[in-house]
Amino acid sequence: MQRFVPTSNDLPYMLKKAMHKPHEENSMKGLKKSAGIPAFRIAVAAAAMLLFMQVAARADLDEVKKAGVLRHLGVPYANFVTGSGDGMDVELMQRFAQYLGIRYEYIRTDWPDIFGDLTGKKVRPKGDDIEFVADVPVKGDVAANGITVLPWRAKAVQFSAPMFPNQVWLVARSDSPVNPIKPTGDLKKDIAAVKSLIREHSLMGKAGTCLEPSLYGLQEITDKITLFPGSLNDIAPALIKGETELTLLDVPDALVALQKWSSKIKIIGPVSQPQDMAAAFPKDAPKLLVEFNRFLEQAKKDGSFVTMVKKYYPYVFKYYPDFFERSS
Repeated sequence: MQRFVPTSNDLPYMLKKAMHKPHEENSMKGLKKSAGIPAFRIAVAAAAMLLFMQVAARADLDEVKKAGVLRHLGVPYANFVTGSGDGMDVELMQRFAQYLGIRYEYIRTDWPDIFGDLTGKKVRPKGDDIEFVADVPVKGDVAANGITVLPWRAKAVQFSAPMFPNQVWLVARSDSPVNPIKPTGDLKKDIAAVKSLIREHSLMGKAGTCLEPSLYGLQEITDKITLFPGSLNDIAPALIKGETELTLLDVPDALVALQKWSSKIKIIGPVSQPQDMAAAFPKDAPKLLVEFNRFLEQAKKDGSFVTMVKKYYPYVFKYYPDFFERSS
């Protein structure tokens, strides 16, 4: 599909077409019946014009190259998209745009809107399934900001090869009576041990993300669950301020939090199996996805990808060395 974004040069033609009157309107009778119609048509045309200028059609590789720009959708989150113009996924997508020989453009979005901005179909999770909400304007070609691959998300978009390891951990303040578990070497037993510590304590999560407590059956363990309304970056500070006794954090956010507040928080243990993070593409852009995976594989082989990870997440290699050994 060729991307079409009307400009102001198209407006005169659209308005002229909207204002055109059939031949019978030249008669007084026809003119009387049509009174007020041109103004109505002008309003409709103007509204349509505004909508068209806001909506850019979903595009595969050829259309993206022809447009000359890669539109990167990102939610400011951890060190993937810092909100200050840099971040691991920002740098990665800048390099991908350079690889394609086109311009890079960052478009800020948020978690409730990110997949709608990418596909034109706003959805919400319903267990492992999705529920359609509304048609919305398409704003980007790829979404990347540490997006965890979850079953419901895989029904809305297609994911690239894995880019970063993830897991959801239970975190507490350093002065909490809840203490870290002793790893047994059996992840299932460790997760069960961590979940048993949640009883009778308040727990914070974040709806619509990998920190949704219901994804791990935690609503069956405690009824003291709150869903944080703000940014993922602000959950650790909320814990430190005492807004909850325990919280869920994923690996990237926990690593950043430990760098900033190592004396104020502690990791209790895992509540999920290992997960992957990846870039998201519309399901009708298979060529763009294939080209990105080719680019990513090349970056992993020449070492530039691992160098980028070390720049933004130097401590992740301590916890997940195997992931990056496979990536190199």
